Amino acid sequence: MTAEEIRGLIIRTVAANGGHLASSLGAVEIAMALREEFDPFKDRIIWDVGHQAYAWKVLTDRKDEFGTLRKLDGISGFPNPEESKADASVAGHAGISISVAEGFAAARDLKGTDEHVVAVIGDASISNGTAFEALNNCMTACKKAIIILNDNEMSISRPTGALSRHLGRLIAGTKYNRIKEGVKKLEKALGLGFMHGAIRRVKGFFKRMLIGNAWFEQFGLRYMGPIDGHDVAAMRIALKVAKAEERSVLLHVVTKKGKGFKPAEEDPTAWHGVGPFDVENGKVKSKTGKSWSEAFGDALCAMAQKDERIVALTAAMQDGTGLRRFAAEFPGRFKDVGISEGHLVSYAAGMAAGGLRPVVAVYSTFLQRAIDQIIHDVAISNLPVVFCVDRAGAVGEDGVTHQGLYDIALLRAVPNMTICSARDEEDLRALLKEALERNGPTAIRYPRGKIAVSNVDLSDEEIRQDAKIAIWATGDEMEKAEAIAERVGAIAVHARYIKPFDSALLAKQRANGMKIVSIENASVVGGLGEAIGADMRFGWPDKFVEHGSISELEKRYKLDIDSIAEVIKHGA
Repeated sequence: MTAEEIRGLIIRTVAANGGHLASSLGAVEIAMALREEFDPFKDRIIWDVGHQAYAWKVLTDRKDEFGTLRKLDGISGFPNPEESKADASVAGHAGISISVAEGFAAARDLKGTDEHVVAVIGDASISNGTAFEALNNCMTACKKAIIILNDNEMSISRPTGALSRHLGRLIAGTKYNRIKEGVKKLEKALGLGFMHGAIRRVKGFFKRMLIGNAWFEQFGLRYMGPIDGHDVAAMRIALKVAKAEERSVLLHVVTKKGKGFKPAEEDPTAWHGVGPFDVENGKVKSKTGKSWSEAFGDALCAMAQKDERIVALTAAMQDGTGLRRFAAEFPGRFKDVGISEGHLVSYAAGMAAGGLRPVVAVYSTFLQRAIDQIIHDVAISNLPVVFCVDRAGAVGEDGVTHQGLYDIALLRAVPNMTICSARDEEDLRALLKEALERNGPTAIRYPRGKIAVSNVDLSDEEIRQDAKIAIWATGDEMEKAEAIAERVGAIAVHARYIKPFDSALLAKQRANGMKIVSIENASVVGGLGEAIGADMRFGWPDKFVEHGSISELEKRYKLDIDSIAEVIKHGA
C-alpha cells in the first residue's frame, strides 16, 4: 500500500469509529520504512504510546480487520501482543518504550539471538522521567538498541520545557548535516584517512558551533538526523545505517502531525483523539451538552476569580482536562509540565506547602503513574492539593490501557486522602469548593462524556419506612441506581464521599435491618462496596477490561440496569 492509501484507510476508519488520528497520520512513513527494513514477527518494534501505530497495524496483517478498530471484539486502538506478534508490548502510556526496548535487547544479548530492537518515541514522550532514566542507563543496559525519535513538535497539547527547545535547535541545524557530508566527501577525495582524528575533531567543532552540544551523544548513543520522516527512501537508508552500527543509535526524524488531512494538520490538538466525523467537511459528530471536563473548567475559573491562591496544573492535557479557558484567563496561574505526572504531583506539593491551592487535573489512567508522589509528597504532609480525576471509571473504546477503574482502590489506602464522586454539575461545583477549603488532599472523580443535568437535593437521603434495600452508588452511577431502586423497591444513596463515607447513615440503615448494595464505576476490588461492607457489590471485575462501547461492556459484565436489578431481586 502507498502512504496515501494507508492514510485514506486510517481517515475513513477513524471517521466511522473515532480514535487517535493526528498522531497516526504523521507516522505513516515511519511505519512503512520499519516494515521494509525489519521483520515485525522476529525483530521487536516497540511503539511509545499507540496513538501513532495505526499504520503499523495496517502493515502487519491487520488491514482487513482495520475497520473493527476500537469496536467490541475488534482490534485495539493501541499495540497489544495478544492481538499480534508484531506488537512487541502494550503501549498506552508515554515514556516507557526505551526502557522496554532495552529490556528486550538485554534478553537478546543474554540468549545470544540476533533480532533487532527498535523503540519509536515522540518528542513529548521523551521528556518523561522514565525515558530519561532509560537514556541514562542505555550504555550499560544492553549492547545495542535503535531509538527513533519522532519529532512533530507536538504532544497532545503543545510540548513544554527545555528539551523541546533543544529539539527545535536540532531541526534548525540541517546546515550542520550539509557541512558534515561535505567534509566526508572532501576527506575521501583527498585521501585524508590518516587525518581522521583531526577531521573528527573539526566536525565536532562545527557540530557544537551550529547546533549546540550533541546532547544525545552524552548518553553513548550515535545521533543521526534530523531526517525527513515522510521520505520513505531516506528513512530506509538511515535504518540500514542504524542496523549496521555496533552501538545504540538515536535516529531523529521530523514529521508533521495530522499529515494528509487538512483539519488535523491545522489543529492537531483538536484532532488528537476524536469521535466519529464527516470526512468531507471535517465536522465531528458530537453529542450536544456540556462535558464533565468543561463543567470542571468553568467551575474552577469562577472560583479562581475570587481566590488568587488557586493554580491549575496538568501534564500535557490542557484541552482534554478542560483547562483551555483557565489557561487563557489566568496564564500566570496555569502550569503545563508536559508528560511528567510524577513531577506534576511533587510540583503541586511544593506549591501547596508554599501557601497556594493547586488543582491537579489529570485522567484517572495517568494518575496511576504518580501514586508514590501522592503518598510521599502530598499525603504524608497532609497538603491541600486537589486532584480532579477526569475519565474516572470505564472509558470504553480506548480499552485496557485507559480504563480509569483503579483510582478508588489506589487512593483509599492512602492516609489523609479524601475521595468524593460528583453526580452532576451542581454537585461537582460544590465538591470543588469544599475541596479548596479543606486543609488536606482531596480527589474528586468524574467520568468521561457529557455531564448530567439534575436538581437533586444534596442532603442525606431519607430512609423510606418500607424499603429493605439501600443501594449506595458513586455519583455517575446514581441515575442507574435510581432506576434499579425503582424496580426493586429500594432507596438510592449517593455515596458523595467515598472516603470518609457517611458511617452514621450506614449505621442507621443497618439498624433498620436494610440490605446494603453498592454500585460503582470502578474496580470492585478495593472499591466503595468493600469500604462500606456491602452485602452485594456491583463494579468492574478483577480483570483488565477490553475495549468496546460502555453500554456493550456493561452488558457483557452484567452491570447494566436489567442485569443488576435481576440479581438484586433474586438475592433480596
